[in-house]
Amino acid sequence: MSRDVFVLVEHRQGVIRDITFELLAKGRQLANGYGGSLWAILIGADLEAMAESLRQVVDKAVVVEAPRLCHFHSDYYQQVLATLLQEHRPLFTLMGHTSYGWELAPCLGAALGIPLAPGCIDIWLEGELAVCKRMVYGGKIVGEYSLRPSWGYLVTFPAGTFPAAAPSAQAGLIIRQQPPQLEEIAEKVFVRLMESPAGEVDICQSQKIVAVGRGIREREHLRLAEELAKTIGAVVACSRPIVDAGWLPKDRQVGSSGKTVRPKLYLALGISGDFQHVMGMKGAETIIAINKDPNAPIFSVAHYGVVDDLFKVVPALITTVQGMQAK
Repeated sequence: MSRDVFVLVEHRQGVIRDITFELLAKGRQLANGYGGSLWAILIGADLEAMAESLRQVVDKAVVVEAPRLCHFHSDYYQQVLATLLQEHRPLFTLMGHTSYGWELAPCLGAALGIPLAPGCIDIWLEGELAVCKRMVYGGKIVGEYSLRPSWGYLVTFPAGTFPAAAPSAQAGLIIRQQPPQLEEIAEKVFVRLMESPAGEVDICQSQKIVAVGRGIREREHLRLAEELAKTIGAVVACSRPIVDAGWLPKDRQVGSSGKTVRPKLYLALGISGDFQHVMGMKGAETIIAINKDPNAPIFSVAHYGVVDDLFKVVPALITTVQGMQAK
């Protein structure tokens, strides 16, 4: 039984997406732990530069190029991956729990007759049996699930589940593989890539973030967070309830259904810290949480915590910082 681990490389407009390097970190852990090799599967066109950038984090980078693979197309990707998986039979094949994985993984698993574990936060072997962890009931419970015995398993992980892989001294092999015969699929055609409208700020690029949650209570109280953000040179972001209430736009939402951020400072005001939100911000260098509930889950990931009313703490914090700046 092979102990190799495959990772599907996500890329867009010539840039490898961050989730790929997160999956490669987990893939390296699994491959080293079970005595296998780590493979990156790079599908598309004009892939030379991306293939070279992967060499320092994988044992083997398989490059499959064809004009019909220029843009992501789940049917073509399925044909390529099915051929590779049947030939090499890796133990685990990892994908992002993203638009790629949502569309591709179920069809690929059904075609190959192998188990799929979607939206996991971990996976491992117990003997010859694969066991995964998933958050259920809106992130309130962690469930452990055994997968039926198989020669291989498909697993998808949300962005932010693992820290990104760091380059090493190794130089992995680049293997160029001819794709299978890709017949035209008339019923599903790539038309164009439509980017989301750019917001007035990009929270993913911000080094300091002040994020607000239900604890802010009223829309008018956002001014307090905005004043703090202005004082420390940060931008304002939020958890999902704030977007659902229409108080801030969707491009300010942090979490598994929003954006994944990794700022140097993440200041969480009145955010309980459910699993979906934490998945989007736990990679921050320093996390400070202010919440009057001492049992709020946010404190389990915060580096510093203040158990108090944010409407007392934040004004005092603003006054203190402004006083320091005036000196």
